[in-house]
Amino acid sequence: MAARAAFSRLAPALSRASAAPSFAARRAALARGYASESNEPTMMTVRDALNAAMEEEMLRDETVFVLGEEVARYNGAYKVTKGLLDKFGEKRVVDTPITEMGFAGLAVGAALSGLKPICEFMTWNFAMQAIDQIVNSAGKTYYMSGGNVPCPVVFRGPNGAAAGVAAQHSQDYAAWYGQVPGLKVVSPWSAEDCKGLLKAAIRDPTPVVFLENEMLYGVSFPMSKEAMSDDFVLPIGKCKVEREGSDITIVAHSRMVSFSMEAADILAKEGIKAEVINLRSIRPLDIDTIIKSVKKTNRLVTVEGGFPGFGVGSEICAQIVESEAFDYLDAPVERVTGADVPTPYAKNLEDLAFPDTPLIVKVAKRALYRTN
Repeated sequence: MAARAAFSRLAPALSRASAAPSFAARRAALARGYASESNEPTMMTVRDALNAAMEEEMLRDETVFVLGEEVARYNGAYKVTKGLLDKFGEKRVVDTPITEMGFAGLAVGAALSGLKPICEFMTWNFAMQAIDQIVNSAGKTYYMSGGNVPCPVVFRGPNGAAAGVAAQHSQDYAAWYGQVPGLKVVSPWSAEDCKGLLKAAIRDPTPVVFLENEMLYGVSFPMSKEAMSDDFVLPIGKCKVEREGSDITIVAHSRMVSFSMEAADILAKEGIKAEVINLRSIRPLDIDTIIKSVKKTNRLVTVEGGFPGFGVGSEICAQIVESEAFDYLDAPVERVTGADVPTPYAKNLEDLAFPDTPLIVKVAKRALYRTN
C-alpha cells in the first residue's frame, strides 16, 4: 500500500479520480489540430510522430506518464517530449536525477503497481546501468508470478550509432534485448512505424524495449490519413514489405531500411528487382514474412548497424536455414553489419564502420553472382 501511495503522486488520477475532469473534456481541451484535410499524405518527422503517440496515449489513459532525464522542463534531450509538461503537468511528466538504475526501477515499480510508465533513456548505452531492472525486474516478473502480475512499461530512447559519439555511445542493443524471453523489442524506421508501434507498446501489458535512432529524429516521412488518426496502432511482431521484388530479399531495421531502399533504387536501374522488408519488430520476429519472400526471390541479404557476431542477421540466417526456405536458396545468405570493432571517433574511420548504400548494392550483386 505504501508503494501504491507513493506512485499515485506521479499519476494523480488514481488518488483524485473524482476531482479529475472527464476524458472527453481533457481530450477536447488538448486535442491536436491539423491545418487541412487532404488526400495528399501529411509529412511528419519521426520526432513529432513519437511525440504525437505519447500525447494521444496520455489523453486516452490517465495512468500513462513519462519519466526520465530532462524530459520535462528541457523538453527532452532530443525534444521528443516537447510540450508534454505544459499539457499534462509535472506529476505526469517527471524529470529524474541522473541515475538510470534508479528511475528505471521506479518505472518498473510503477508498472507493477498498475500505472503505465514511459521511461526515456537519453541513450540506450546509458541503459546498461539499468539492465538488471529491464531484464530481471521487468522482463521476468510476469512469468515468475504465474501470469498474475503484468508489467506494462515502455523503455524508449535512441539506439545505435549517431555521429561522432565514439565507442561508448554507439552500440546497437537490438540483439542484446532480443534474446530475453519476457521482453518485446521494437526497432521502428518511419514516422508511421514510430507512431503506430509506440502506441501499441504503451497499451501492451508486457514490458517493451523501444529502440529509436537519433539520426532519424529529424527525418520526415509521409503519413497516411489512417496514421494521423488517434486510433492508429500497428501490431508488434509484424514486419512490413516496403518494396516488392522478385530477384533478391533485403531485410533491415531502423536506419538501415533507408539505405536498403536506396540500394533497391540503384539495383532497379540495372534490372534487379529487390524486395525490401522493414522488420519493425525484433522480438517477436516475423520470420514467416521473410520465409515467404525468400521462397519467391531465392536470395537473402540482412542489413543491420550492430556488430556481426550473434546479431539480428545471425538469428534470421539461423531460422531461414532451419525452415523450408533453405531449400529455395540459390546462394548463401549474406549479412551486412557494422564492423567488428569498437566504434571509432575519427570520422574517416567511423564512415567505414557502418553499412551504407554502396555496400548493400555490392553485397546484393554478390548474392546474385554479378560482378561488382
